[in-house]
Amino acid sequence: MRAGEGDDGTPDSRRDGDGGGDPDPGRGDDHIDFRRGVFRGQVVGKMIVNHGPRRPERPERPERPELPERPGPCTLPMAQPGFTGRAAELAALEARLCPPADPAPDTPVVCVVTGLGGMGKTALALKAAHRARKEGWFTGGALFLDLAGYDDHPVTPTRAVTSLLHALGDGDVRLGSEPVGHFGEEVHQLDAYRSRLAALADAGRRVLLVLDNVSDSAQVSPLLPASGLHCVLITTRECQESLTAAELPLGPLSPDDSVRLIAPAVRRRTAAADGWTPEEAEAVRELTRLCGRMPLALRIATALLHRRRVGDPLPSLVGELRAAADPTRVLTSRGVDEYGRVLALAPVFDMSFRRLPRDRARSLCALAQVPFADFSTETAVVATGRPRSEALELLDDLVGAHLITGEEPGDGFPGRWRIHDLVRGYASALAVEDPTLVEEGGRARRRIRDHYRAKTEAACRRLRAAPPANPQPGPPTGPLPSSLSGALPDPPSDPPSDPPSDSSSDRSPDSSFDSPFDSSSGPLPDVSSGPSTGPLADFSSRPSSGPWSDFSSGPSSGPSSGPFEERAEAVAWLDAERVNLVAATLWPDELDTDCTVALALHLAEFLRERRFFEDWVAVGRAARERARKSPDRQAEAAVCNHLGNALLRADRSEEAVEPLVHAADLFRALGDTTGEAIAWNNLGLAQRRSGLLHESAATHRRARDRFRDTGDLSHEGRAWHNLGLVLETLGRYAEAAAALRRACELHHATGNRFLHGDSLNSLGCVLHTAGRTDLAVAALRECLRIRHDDDNWHATSLTWNNLARVLDGTGRTAEAAHARNRADEAAARAGTTTTSYGHHH
Repeated sequence: MRAGEGDDGTPDSRRDGDGGGDPDPGRGDDHIDFRRGVFRGQVVGKMIVNHGPRRPERPERPERPELPERPGPCTLPMAQPGFTGRAAELAALEARLCPPADPAPDTPVVCVVTGLGGMGKTALALKAAHRARKEGWFTGGALFLDLAGYDDHPVTPTRAVTSLLHALGDGDVRLGSEPVGHFGEEVHQLDAYRSRLAALADAGRRVLLVLDNVSDSAQVSPLLPASGLHCVLITTRECQESLTAAELPLGPLSPDDSVRLIAPAVRRRTAAADGWTPEEAEAVRELTRLCGRMPLALRIATALLHRRRVGDPLPSLVGELRAAADPTRVLTSRGVDEYGRVLALAPVFDMSFRRLPRDRARSLCALAQVPFADFSTETAVVATGRPRSEALELLDDLVGAHLITGEEPGDGFPGRWRIHDLVRGYASALAVEDPTLVEEGGRARRRIRDHYRAKTEAACRRLRAAPPANPQPGPPTGPLPSSLSGALPDPPSDPPSDPPSDSSSDRSPDSSFDSPFDSSSGPLPDVSSGPSTGPLADFSSRPSSGPWSDFSSGPSSGPSSGPFEERAEAVAWLDAERVNLVAATLWPDELDTDCTVALALHLAEFLRERRFFEDWVAVGRAARERARKSPDRQAEAAVCNHLGNALLRADRSEEAVEPLVHAADLFRALGDTTGEAIAWNNLGLAQRRSGLLHESAATHRRARDRFRDTGDLSHEGRAWHNLGLVLETLGRYAEAAAALRRACELHHATGNRFLHGDSLNSLGCVLHTAGRTDLAVAALRECLRIRHDDDNWHATSLTWNNLARVLDGTGRTAEAAHARNRADEAAARAGTTTTSYGHHH
């Protein structure tokens, strides 16, 4: 082919110019003019030969002044007004979004913010995006796209690419109408989108993509940039395992941040301009709790407070939420938020539940009807009735949907799971509408309660079993150290009776300690017997019997059985499950009366030892109501005895008298002499703390004699111990010391080092009050020796404090300081900072 030859057959490139002039002044010298060229042979594109003369060099053009770089597009919606909290999460996102160090990574930075619907994922992402843009980190643009993943018609990747291209096409990109290649317009747009992002990356201009409300990784995979300079911030309710991304899960706000979020609305509706009354402050905290500290729920509550014009809106809203079976139905307001979403919580949960497979949704509804704050994997297996592997798959799926949360296992503890309170209310309301789900929930509760009953029985039997002796290293001793054995003579074997005083207010100090307290002091005053007087004088002795005798007789020295090999293992399980065990006794299922009563009675020893006295009272009251409706009077007697004991420990002695008297009456009618004597022993404690000292002493003697008659050495030791406390209060210190010595001997004989330690501690207190300092120190040190490695840290702290007080009184300040330090260490392990002295109750 020939085009425009000259006379000499050479291409004439000068016809339109002055010998090589550029016909297009906009072109540079790197372009070749092929006009009038002669092409000889096939042009394959491998080499271009310019047959025309070389164009003269053009004079240098003056440099154009650099124009300021036009800022990239920004389609971010406004940051949410009043954004509160999330400081750690914001810092984590900003660390990811900041410009990378050289060299740039090969792949883009992708961050996925996950969480239950309504947790504030969009607000957090936009807050971080606005901050990053303000810092100048994304000069290529900051783009926002709501992919509506949980709506009926989510945004497809094709529509998303079109939207992003239009946002990026600020004059530099023009979309053609003709498809290029054989994949049509979609491929053309995707290529153009990627090319635009690549060009911006080559120019060093970073782009931030905020892809909101993503339901599936397929929505976002085609949108991810190729360059490591760009960043993508994704929000979703579900874990997106297929994406290579850093995940940031969001949970509820902290209590303080929740209050700060709702505070402006509350202040506008309260009369006080400078603060809240204590009642208002408590109502605000309760409102945040009822809203689950969820940002969307709190914002809806704020809108409801704005709307309510009549009466007192804050207490009325709190009352309405508290009374609602499903608070999500209350948390609904008119209008939309800053992002055009309705102010209603139930539709948010509707969309999440619709995405669940049917069996997952039904299992969640069944779990929601078990009113636990959290639960172990073992409990979930029991509740669902599935094999462990299937239950774990179910839990993983629900965690992936952020409808429950999983907590990392601690040292020696199983992993635990939690259902958000608002999700629980919503799921429970769904279950109520379906009779089969109601039945499944009832079966789940019964399975759990049966499981708890069996395992609590095994754990508490392990607690009641005689613990292995593991005292502090030292020479073996008997019930008392040698220094005390020689100073405290044995009580007479058959002493004369001890006449009661005329007045309960007679507490004059006993003069028996005026002389040295050793064997030369003569026999101790009588503490072994006395007339059968007091309010329970007419109770008669009957043989012990009945299926509930195990609960009424207290700790045993027999071998343990069940799944707990070690005491520490049983205590750890009871500690982890305590809240749920207490809750299980309060469930209103009338068909499980026997199980509820048994569970309450098994828990009593643990709650006493761990000093959860209010829990013990609540469990006892619930069990008594159930036992009253049962024909089993033995169960009612045992429950009343434990309720009275719980009220005693909770410093409600006057309330304790009625259930203890009732327990003694029931045990006597049943012929249960051991149970009757235990009720007397507890009643004596209530009388002492109510100021009825002589009645208390008589009641303890009656209990002691009954235990002696039945050969119950363990409980006889308890009765001696309690009698010693009454005698100390009366100022009869020698008698008190002799009683406590006898308690030590009996507890040593039965191998119960916990009770042995309690009696030694009380003996040390009595000796200190009586002025026998050296003997008091010996008793307290022996107590600490046998309590070595115990897990009853409250009792250990108490004894160290008692020892410090005695040492202070003798001027041994360095030893006293050491003892106080040890007391503080034990108190910290007991979870308290309280400094206490005296007897261990």
